Amino acid sequence: MKICDILKKDKIIPSMKGRNKYDLINELVDLFKDDERVKDLEGMRQSVHEREKIMSTGVGKGFAIPHSKSNSVNDIVAAFGKLDEPVDFQALDGQPVNLIFLLVGKENLVGPHIKLLSRISRMMNRDEFRESLAKAKTADEIYELFENEEKQYFEIN
Repeated sequence: MKICDILKKDKIIPSMKGRNKYDLINELVDLFKDDERVKDLEGMRQSVHEREKIMSTGVGKGFAIPHSKSNSVNDIVAAFGKLDEPVDFQALDGQPVNLIFLLVGKENLVGPHIKLLSRISRMMNRDEFRESLAKAKTADEIYELFENEEKQYFEIN
């Protein structure tokens, strides 16, 4: 499964408004208000916040990947947001976050969920990719960066 199979342009926010991690998560979750893949938006929101309480998903290098598994969705859904001004996300490296990738998968889709988390993490570990995302101004540009990065660095099965 490719990231670009689940990340849609209308689920990308090129300039997020939230000023703390909970508002930012809510901003991304709210993108799914009328999405047929989401059965219970508030259940989805709660599952992501519950996961965040266990341990921050701010993984370092200015990147966070809030995620959860929930039967509030009937597939794997994703959203991406970028901040103009980094925000404290209680990241593992203590650095503020400016790039956020939300991933929520149905409870029984554990394998694909873990593979996608791994793929996203590997992509975001590349300094040049993160820098390109930080400079991008539109959802189209951001989507294209993900598409090109995925084509360049992964063999898709």
